[in-house]
Amino acid sequence: MKVARFGQIIILACTMWAVTGCQTTTSNSTLGDKNPARAVQLRTQLAAEYIRTGDLDKAKNELDQALKINPRSIEANLMMGVLLQQEGSPTNMKKAEEYFRRAISIDAKYPQARNNYGTYLFQQGRYKEAIEQFKIAGTTLGYEQRFSALENLGRTYLKLDDNASAEQAFTQALQANRDAVISRLELAELLYYQQRFTLAGQMYEDYVRYTGQTNQGARALWIGLRLARARNDEMGMKVLVNQLRAQFPDSPEYKRYLQLQNSSEAVWK
Repeated sequence: MKVARFGQIIILACTMWAVTGCQTTTSNSTLGDKNPARAVQLRTQLAAEYIRTGDLDKAKNELDQALKINPRSIEANLMMGVLLQQEGSPTNMKKAEEYFRRAISIDAKYPQARNNYGTYLFQQGRYKEAIEQFKIAGTTLGYEQRFSALENLGRTYLKLDDNASAEQAFTQALQANRDAVISRLELAELLYYQQRFTLAGQMYEDYVRYTGQTNQGARALWIGLRLARARNDEMGMKVLVNQLRAQFPDSPEYKRYLQLQNSSEAVWK
């Protein structure tokens, strides 16, 4: 089965720490002498904010200072990996992996490092290696973003056409967090392909309730359209076709609809 395109797996860079009051680095200039641990924390938080706003040079300066104070700071090493990955050049992508691996070597049980390294490996197309990292993060009870690691795991299985394992991962993500909307959408499509249209429809409707009818992307509309057709909901199908045409006329999903609109196959792919 050809799997529909997926959005970029989440890189949890700037949600790792709450960043407040980060206006200037001058207050940190001598903090390392008095409280090195606090200085590393503040500089890493400030770097996260700079990454969020796209100021990668300032983020790099802050992280260099943090790692100068404490080269074994797992948070600073991890954030440096995220920074270099976001910059994206071949040289920095290679360096990013070194920082992710260093963070894991400092604390192999730190789930955020596993999740972010898995994201890096996914981006590189190293899916089997990514699965190993997401599995560790996804089975770490108490990890606040455990559901996102499981969603990442499910998406990676889809890349390998392992739909059964993907379905299991998305189901576990929903068990970990009932608000895991990505899992609802992915399960809707997987169940649709199995012709379990009632349950697939419930997943899709839950997804729409969480995101809103007008906030759906092209892929979500395409899933809803196919489910409406499978359930002989002509009015629902018409609404979704019109929305897809109006908002995403050049999308692969709408072009696929035009190709299949007269097809009698039970399941449109």
